[in-house]
Amino acid sequence: MRVFLASLLTILCLALLAMHIEPLRAQGAVFLGPQRPLDTTIKRGEYLARVGDCVACHTKHGGQQFAGGLPIPTPFGTLYSSNITPDPDYGIGNWSADDFYQMLHTGKSRDGTLLYPAMPFPAYTKITRVDSDAIFAYLGSLKPIHESNRENELRFPYSNRSLLIGWRLLYFRQGQFKPDPAHDAEWNRGAYLVEGLGHCATCHTAINALGGSSEDKAFAGGLIPMQNWYAPSLTLNREAGLGEWSLKDISDLLRAGASMRGAVYGPMAAVVHNSLQYLTDADIRAMAVYLKTLPEKNEAPPTAAESGAYQISARALAHGSALYTAQCASCHEGNGRGMPPAYPPLAQNPSIQMESAVNPIRMVLNGGYPPQTAGNPRPYGMPPFAQVMSDQDIADVVSYIRVSWGNHGKPVTVEEVNTLRVAPLLDSSCSMGVARGQRFPMRKPAVA
Repeated sequence: MRVFLASLLTILCLALLAMHIEPLRAQGAVFLGPQRPLDTTIKRGEYLARVGDCVACHTKHGGQQFAGGLPIPTPFGTLYSSNITPDPDYGIGNWSADDFYQMLHTGKSRDGTLLYPAMPFPAYTKITRVDSDAIFAYLGSLKPIHESNRENELRFPYSNRSLLIGWRLLYFRQGQFKPDPAHDAEWNRGAYLVEGLGHCATCHTAINALGGSSEDKAFAGGLIPMQNWYAPSLTLNREAGLGEWSLKDISDLLRAGASMRGAVYGPMAAVVHNSLQYLTDADIRAMAVYLKTLPEKNEAPPTAAESGAYQISARALAHGSALYTAQCASCHEGNGRGMPPAYPPLAQNPSIQMESAVNPIRMVLNGGYPPQTAGNPRPYGMPPFAQVMSDQDIADVVSYIRVSWGNHGKPVTVEEVNTLRVAPLLDSSCSMGVARGQRFPMRKPAVA
């Protein structure tokens, strides 16, 4: 009798499982190839959703994961991310795997609506069909969240989606990633992750007044609209080009958010916290291999007149030096070499010497943390100095750092500091980047 009941229970469980799987099978989302069962597909989809950092934009503060509603400020107004849980009314519960792939590949919603490029479909178009199906299977396995989508708040005429037809002609090139036969499998895997799912060029390529970017400037760096952060060039070694870095230093920075060469803050901290720290060793290394080979753009080196040492006054240099000794040297050392990876070096640090001084000014004004990761579980924080330093103080100390110890950055002005002091701090993981809720060791600034 017990054997009979056990057999009956097994049959019932299998029948229920089949009833759950069959609708998904009809949608084409069950298998990643003929030999991969649903649970394997879902696990792979969860990993790929991490790579794509979907949670960062599709989860609002205090909201449920993937239910959308996060405000995304743009120069044209505010967009709100959509619900991508399997809710049939407000999410993607009635979508098929074909619908989902076409959305990623073409930048069009299920009903043909053109998507705004805050959704990085110009990168996601490179995603393979099997990876798209895996992500769709994962999203379909989540709890449906019955939460309506919020209407965008774009100014006229940007609220007219027909304008996107012209934008797409100028800036969108549809097409799945094609491996380069001149490179090995590891390099091509890195290229696929960086150019596609990772959508790194979305931030690390300058955005023009139309909200577009050109392929010839890909990864050349630029200001991130509305965020008051500068995404450094990944091709120019005097910014953040990684040609001179070791693969280990690049991998450590991507995975842990800190390495012997520096640490990530601002929007990149969120990318590491939400996404990159979860990647496999093989995928992180593949990305490092690819990034290290990005060709340096043909940009003229800085001239002696631009080096900064000839433009800073003796008064500013002396005042900046005194402030550095009082406020910064205890962590970053008097010689600017820091104590990496806890306290990044400032001497010979390309991020300190970039053409744009936005990032170092922001860090002195507002402080920040590298992300909390398994490789750096208790990151040391940079305290804010806005409350104890004037605009002139910050201009002098940042200028001092940018021209000392062999650095060749330009001095900064009081006006640059004041512009960033009054700029809003966007509290959004999709636009600000510091992981929410982190509280770790932070040295208090001394009162000058």
